[in-house]
Amino acid sequence: MVLVSSFAREVLSLLVWLALLIAVFVPLERLFAVRPQKVLRQAVWTDLGFYFFSSLTVFVLVAGPLAVLAVTLRRLSPSFLQTWSADLPLAARLALVLVIGEIGFYWGHRLSHKIPLLWRFHQVHHSAEALDWLVNTRAHPIDMVFIRLCGLVPLYVLGLGSQGAATAVLLLVVWNTAWNFFIHANIRWRFGWLESVVATPAFHHWHHTRFDHIDHNYASTLPWLDRVFGTWYVPRHWPEAYGVAEPISGGLGALLIEPLMARQRRPGPPSPPVQSGLPALPAAGPRPPA
Repeated sequence: MVLVSSFAREVLSLLVWLALLIAVFVPLERLFAVRPQKVLRQAVWTDLGFYFFSSLTVFVLVAGPLAVLAVTLRRLSPSFLQTWSADLPLAARLALVLVIGEIGFYWGHRLSHKIPLLWRFHQVHHSAEALDWLVNTRAHPIDMVFIRLCGLVPLYVLGLGSQGAATAVLLLVVWNTAWNFFIHANIRWRFGWLESVVATPAFHHWHHTRFDHIDHNYASTLPWLDRVFGTWYVPRHWPEAYGVAEPISGGLGALLIEPLMARQRRPGPPSPPVQSGLPALPAAGPRPPA
């Protein structure tokens, strides 16, 4: 009975958030669209399905394992780290959580493009051929869990997810979730030098390009990480097309089931070389556009 009540509260919360997101983004996308498109565009019902399915399943899949992981890592981590992080001023704790968590998200995201097994799940997100705020929710639960854990595990190892610092981690998750709706939005705003500081729609739209300059712009909120790791690309123009070389056909069910199948999808052209002081991640065979 408690589980049913908790589930009902979660559904109600999602409905309230959906209403708020619609109230904010639908008018903005009508007034400032990169490419005008219908509100009830093709595949909108699929993405609405993902909004509820992925949110609810990730809540179930992550909550329990994350609690166990937090306790385990807290016991394994040196006690001085736990004390040090709990004693930090809130501003310093928030800054560390944001930067370290974002570095983890960056590399989890980048690995999802480089490792074929992970790409099979991540390509669900990239299968969208039109971008708007709701595309943010098109993500396979396994992909969401993997990338989220890549960002959260380092925080728990360093004691930044301990009881005394848990608020900062919660704020990171809320901030990351909310900002991802914005960077997927079909909004043509440009922000000048701020585009090097915080992720924007232009920055992330280029991450979804189908044809040219693929495998760039992995950061979710801190684009300067892509400058550090050699994957930054934000020109003045917008991508010509979005999606992947060989989209998964079908709706919500197909997008959830096909990545679980053993069949390897036909690869596309290889990734462009990474220009940075660090060695590039080796590509496991040719890569599909992303």
